[in-house]
Amino acid sequence: MKNYTTSQIRNIALVGNSGSGKTTLAEAMLFEGGVIERRGSVEQGNTVSDYNEIEHQNKLSIFSSVLYTECNDVKINILDNPGMDDFVGATITSLHVADTALMLLNAQNGVEVGTEIQARHCERLKKPLILLVNQVDHDKSNFERTLEMATERLGKNVTLVQYPLAEGANFDAIIDVLLMKMLKYPKDGGKPEIMDIPASEMEKANALHNALVEKAAENDEALMELFFEKGTLTLDEMRDGIKAGIVHRNLFPVFVCSAKKNIGVNRVMEFICSVAPNPVEVSGMQTTQDEEIKVDANAPTSLFVFKTTLEPHIGEISFFKVMTGKVTEGMELTNNNNQVKERINQLFVSAGKNRVKVSEMIAGDIGSTVKLKNTKTNHTLALSSVNYTFKPINYPEPRYRVAIKPKNEADEEKLGDALNKAHQEDPTLIVEHSKELKQTIISAQGEYQVNILKWHLDHVYKIETELFSPRIPYRETITKVAAADYRHKKQSGGAGQFGEVHLVIEPYVEGAPDPSGFKLPGKEIKLNIRDKQVIDLAWGGKLVFYNCIVGGAIDARFMPSILKGIMEKMEEGPLTGSYARDIRVAVYDGKMHPVDSNDISFRLAGRNAFKEAFKNAGPKIMEPIYEVEIYVPSDRMGDVMSDLQTRRAMVLGMSSEKGFEKITAKVPLAEMDKYSTTLNSLTQGRGTFTMRFAEYAQVPAEIQAELLKAYEEAEKEE
Repeated sequence: MKNYTTSQIRNIALVGNSGSGKTTLAEAMLFEGGVIERRGSVEQGNTVSDYNEIEHQNKLSIFSSVLYTECNDVKINILDNPGMDDFVGATITSLHVADTALMLLNAQNGVEVGTEIQARHCERLKKPLILLVNQVDHDKSNFERTLEMATERLGKNVTLVQYPLAEGANFDAIIDVLLMKMLKYPKDGGKPEIMDIPASEMEKANALHNALVEKAAENDEALMELFFEKGTLTLDEMRDGIKAGIVHRNLFPVFVCSAKKNIGVNRVMEFICSVAPNPVEVSGMQTTQDEEIKVDANAPTSLFVFKTTLEPHIGEISFFKVMTGKVTEGMELTNNNNQVKERINQLFVSAGKNRVKVSEMIAGDIGSTVKLKNTKTNHTLALSSVNYTFKPINYPEPRYRVAIKPKNEADEEKLGDALNKAHQEDPTLIVEHSKELKQTIISAQGEYQVNILKWHLDHVYKIETELFSPRIPYRETITKVAAADYRHKKQSGGAGQFGEVHLVIEPYVEGAPDPSGFKLPGKEIKLNIRDKQVIDLAWGGKLVFYNCIVGGAIDARFMPSILKGIMEKMEEGPLTGSYARDIRVAVYDGKMHPVDSNDISFRLAGRNAFKEAFKNAGPKIMEPIYEVEIYVPSDRMGDVMSDLQTRRAMVLGMSSEKGFEKITAKVPLAEMDKYSTTLNSLTQGRGTFTMRFAEYAQVPAEIQAELLKAYEEAEKEE
């Protein structure tokens, strides 16, 4: 393979709804570029892009694939992405390193929910966008409706470059209003015959050409002046204007094709080569110091590792984008995330599972290497003179939680290793071994993503596992003041154990003054604070601990032991064993023995006094509340709202956004179990949502009673 300069490289992410034909398009692009000799198909399971067994079984993309093709002395790196929202992490990863997104629209369905979702990611990441209406050869193709939907959902920047002369079975010719030619394709697709536009189409083509000229001129003042002077622009001037519009997201050019029949594919590739921006012409990457690093072949070498895959007999394959300088085989670089030295022993460009060995790669290019020692996804490799680290890729919050355990306890370690590898390959699969819940929790984007993980555990790692609903990380707190005392006394020959602690507890409120005393039924407690500790609890909230001992009733050396005992009970709350939070504790009296008092005595006395006081302080269980944003089609709004009411949701607002209704609500995590599955069912797969932690709030009394009863029964069973 020849060595390409930065200006000869294009990095394209294929995005769009599942079923829009991204993998089929990638196959046609590789065929047109001579990278493969024959085109495979998704139906036959022999495409270059979808090469995993599970993808063949499901007949859809589950992982992103890194591919390349060549056209007109330009190398096009292609990142083919899954269309299902459960695998959105792959799309976000690809968009992070791509310079342009090529979004496919299914001519039968127009702008689908997956298209909407991925368009939002492109907008958030400020990625240039080219639209390609695919499957125009289908009997149910409706190009005009698709174009209308694209303009309605994506805005006025949608600009026609091509339209089909005819749709359905008769689709074999494309009117190109940039070239002002008709492209007539043979039956099997491939290279078109370039012809004059038929007279019957000239009026329409001229109107669209003039609109394109105006849109191109808008993006450059010099071009605008030329346009006013001449009334038109040359082809090269139009290309310059269109490129400027694409780069700044002021123009989304629309092309048409049948990827399956290879009609229109070569023209899209030519446009990518001649008009789509090269890596220098777009925004760079941000460092952790918020500095933008632009692609620069003349700067010292730096790479960003954006993806890791694991393959049998090979091990880890690390995919990277060369951001600055060039990387050569045998080069030694430093991992700026952990300062480990790494040697690049081999360099590859990838076409799915096929890899082509190369000796060097220049800034802007995408490649891979194998067997790095300690380099993972989101790491920066660079020469020693480079001191920056690129920001990690930012993924959406998980929307689906499930607990997992092996059927055979002997597989515990093996399962942990497999789950860690799964996270390496897909960072949106988050694995947590929760000490609090005593469970291994998988947090994911959706149920389908977890089912794919389960398939790998069953068939690749040969580990039998069980999936079940995870416990909820409740919190316990108090609502009023209570006092208690406890004497720990134990005598068993020789030195005994003795410690007595008197304490009072109250709810912690941010900004409240320190207490000076409490009036309780039949008792008044006055406090003389000698020491105060404010502890930020690892699980959220605070514990404030006051030492109010006077007259030496308890020696100061035993106070840490009392605090330790209280913390033990905070970690295993008296109500349900959940973490306790937001409590102030004042130890104001007690007794000790000159011989028998020791640390363990006061630890147990403090623990039990706190437990007793807690039960009398109006204890409450708190539950995690999440803020949920739900996007649904208008005709499904009522069903979704009715379902939310059954989930104890508090609706915060509703609004319309580009053809979808957006509902914002606060919902208890306990009510969000398998919500992604329910929403898919209610909206026929057209709805989506995001969720993020908002706060802890008290559970209703009837639910608290149910939780206490369930905990008591579980304790009896144990």
